Amino acid sequence: MNILRPGDILIIKEIDRLGRNYKEIIEQWQFITRDIGADIKVLDMPLLDTTFCKDLLGTFIADLVLQILSFMAQMEREHLLLRQAEGIAAAKAKGVQFGRKARPLPDNFDDICRQWRDGDISREEAAKRCKFSERTLYRKAKEFVL
Repeated sequence: MNILRPGDILIIKEIDRLGRNYKEIIEQWQFITRDIGADIKVLDMPLLDTTFCKDLLGTFIADLVLQILSFMAQMEREHLLLRQAEGIAAAKAKGVQFGRKARPLPDNFDDICRQWRDGDISREEAAKRCKFSERTLYRKAKEFVL
C-alpha cells in the first residue's frame, strides 16, 4: 500500500486479499481507487477491473460486483470460523488434546524450588537444574509448589 502511486495497477487473485471482512474490503477498494488513484485488477473476477470502463456504467458495475463479492467473502469466512469451532469442539469432546505435551517435572523439583525460595540458589540456577527456561520454572513453581 505504501508504494502504490496514481496510475499503478494492483493485481490480486481474489477479492478477499483486500481485507478480512466486508467493511475492510470496501474501505481498501475505495482507498486504493479513489484516494490513491491506482487501479485494481482481480484475476478471479474479470468484472472487477478498474483499468477499463471508467465511465459511470463501468464504475457502477464494478461497485455492484464488489459489494456482492465482499459480502460473500465475509460470509464464507464466518462459515469457515464456525466450522472450525465446531470441529475443535467435537475433537475436544472425543478427548483430543491440543497443544504440545507438558514437560514432566524433575523428581527433585520440590527441593530445587525450596532452595530457590530460601535464597540458596538463584532462579537462573534453579531453571538450569530443572532444564527449564526461567519463565517456565516460575510458572511451574507457581502452579505446583508456591
